[in-house]
Amino acid sequence: MEQRISFVTLAVRDLDATHRFYVDGLGWAPEMWVPGEVLMFRAGPLLVLSLWDEAAFTAEVGTAPARDGVPPLTLAHNVATRAEVDAVLATARAAGAEPVADATERAWGGYTGYFADPDGFRWEIAWNPGPIGELVLP
Repeated sequence: MEQRISFVTLAVRDLDATHRFYVDGLGWAPEMWVPGEVLMFRAGPLLVLSLWDEAAFTAEVGTAPARDGVPPLTLAHNVATRAEVDAVLATARAAGAEPVADATERAWGGYTGYFADPDGFRWEIAWNPGPIGELVLP
């Protein structure tokens, strides 16, 4: 098996609210939008972020996602500068994102902050000056 991820799929409670947040608020352009079912974005050259209506997700996967507390994962969006971290966090908050953590200098040398989307999924906005950070920048 190749070392690769093709899709990240998240179950969302209110697909219309999710659409408003990502498309109207953050300005993302969908690759696919099936109202009431799924919203998909190209998130990288070979990566799709799929936001799937929770009922459809449950029908296929077989069990409802846990909703107590913070979902046990983060999504990261890396940028090339500290200033871009602040700008993206400001855009997300203007779109209605819940502020989770203001950007701060990290012990490992980067600069990151967090926001939550309408379903509570945590997005890390990061400037990572090391080689691994450079791997994910366009």
